[in-house]
Amino acid sequence: MGRIGLSCLLPASWHFSISPVGCPRILNTNLRQIVVISVLAAAVSLLYFSVVIIRNKYGRLSRDRKFQRYLARVTDIEATDTNNPNVNYGIVVDCGSSGSRIFVYCWPRHNGNPHDLLDIRQMRDKNRKPVVMKIKPGISEFATSPEKVSDYISPLLNFAAEHVPRAKHKETPLYILCTAGMRILPESQQKAILEDLLTDIPVHFDFLFSDSHAEVISGKQEGVYAWIGINFVLGRFEHIEDDDEAVVEVNLPGSESSKAILRKRTAGILDMGGVSTQIAYEVPKTVSFASSQQEEVAKNLLAEFNLGCDVHQTEHVYRVYVATFLGFGGNAARQRYEDRIFASTVQKNRLLGKQTGLTPDTPYLDPCLPLDIKDEIQQNGQTLFLRGTGDFDLCRETIQPFMNKTNETQTSLNGVYQPPIHFQNSEFYGFSEFYYCTEDVLRMGGDYSAAAFTRAAKDYCATKWSVLRERFDRGLYASHADLHRLKYQCFKSAWMFEVFHRGFSFPINYRSLKTALQVYDKEVQWTLGAILYRTRFLPLRDIQQETFRASHAHWRGFSFVYNHYLFSGCFLVVLLAILLYLLRLRRIHRRGPRSGTTTTLWLEEGLPSQKIAGTL
Repeated sequence: MGRIGLSCLLPASWHFSISPVGCPRILNTNLRQIVVISVLAAAVSLLYFSVVIIRNKYGRLSRDRKFQRYLARVTDIEATDTNNPNVNYGIVVDCGSSGSRIFVYCWPRHNGNPHDLLDIRQMRDKNRKPVVMKIKPGISEFATSPEKVSDYISPLLNFAAEHVPRAKHKETPLYILCTAGMRILPESQQKAILEDLLTDIPVHFDFLFSDSHAEVISGKQEGVYAWIGINFVLGRFEHIEDDDEAVVEVNLPGSESSKAILRKRTAGILDMGGVSTQIAYEVPKTVSFASSQQEEVAKNLLAEFNLGCDVHQTEHVYRVYVATFLGFGGNAARQRYEDRIFASTVQKNRLLGKQTGLTPDTPYLDPCLPLDIKDEIQQNGQTLFLRGTGDFDLCRETIQPFMNKTNETQTSLNGVYQPPIHFQNSEFYGFSEFYYCTEDVLRMGGDYSAAAFTRAAKDYCATKWSVLRERFDRGLYASHADLHRLKYQCFKSAWMFEVFHRGFSFPINYRSLKTALQVYDKEVQWTLGAILYRTRFLPLRDIQQETFRASHAHWRGFSFVYNHYLFSGCFLVVLLAILLYLLRLRRIHRRGPRSGTTTTLWLEEGLPSQKIAGTL
């Protein structure tokens, strides 16, 4: 009777044999064929279903990823799980001119893809409210007593320490970034304030706080951070996944001779406050300059930076233009306008012997105020009486000289250099006064249309003040609109229009401006861009740590999903080995007689023959 010895391809210690005693001949003959066919069928089926399952899983993840990210941002109102050890935290203190605010951010462990950024979001407390706190006055008020700065800022840091888990304090970066109020101080006073922070904070708090984590940032840095924050929330730093997504060709800084790459189109931002106006947008193409002086100016307005965690990867390298214009905010512009008409009216009265504006009966007719409203300008003990005529077109014409435009090409407000904008393939978001002008009274915030805005502004300006007051009393305007907004809405509408179309040279038919107060129902602060930029290398650290752990975890961390190619290859090798072994057994079985001796088997195995002991 034949014996099958399982010694090939296996260690010698595993040798054993089976004897198909009692098996009918016909069954024994077809058994190997059935086994071979069954094994092959099972292997093919398993391999097929493995591929299908993996493809379906990854395909479904790929299709759902964009929606999930969008949904996560829109519905990001859940309380932060502080018990999750995989959640990391970061803190930014915005030290502004009127006060200081602290923002606590959090993010899950990085997904391990060096091409993806951290998924940073604002931390929310148990009541689902953003972890934010503000104190007054501004930090610049301590210019003459810098030793008190640490005590001033301690309430903010105590507030953050209560929300960030204690075990996470030592790995939580803290950034204290000072803006407008500190910029106007002498450098010696700035240094004294920062030194007090750097000396005292590490004594009382365990946050990750180094010398570079406290500084006075420039208006350019603040604009870049704001641009990063807005585009991060909009998902413009993610990979292209749909064919219908807006893309742009980009010549990466430093590699202008290389072929342009395609990536998601980023959004530009326009922000008009009370004092200044700021514009920031990506410059995807290499720019040329009209003169060497213009090139020198451009160096101070163009920022080139890499948001990726690996400096050698260039897919997240951006070139952004940022310009801030002091005196071009809504309130500052109105003040400049009033100073001009006061000075010019006084001069005309003196030269021509007129009494314009000196009494309520002979007021100065102001086209930038609503019809029939009365107002006053007081300077140096003198009063100039005004009455509105509500002429929107004349108001625009009157304020055009305040743009300070020049005849030089590629310039904007005050003759400042501005790189060309590809208007046909661009998108901008307008914040602060851009939103208030369109929404508070005119109720048309969102997608901007110059024609519709002009009609609404004309109608508002030409409406009598008594009618506007009646509408206000009936609550027909936005809840936060006050009488100051109603009084200067006509001027600010004309100012916004002129700054946008004449100052920044956006065409009248431009339809890709969205005026907004929030993005995805969230107020986006420049501090989000700051934490994203300053923690950009953390994913690389996490990836290196994960690689180290994986290299020492052997098979404990083995995952079929992530190693399916290796698994499939090993499976096929084992299957081939089994098949070859079965075929070899079949060949051995065919060569030897059905009732062969052990000597024959040894010969088939290539072993020397042995004498068989006689019968005892």
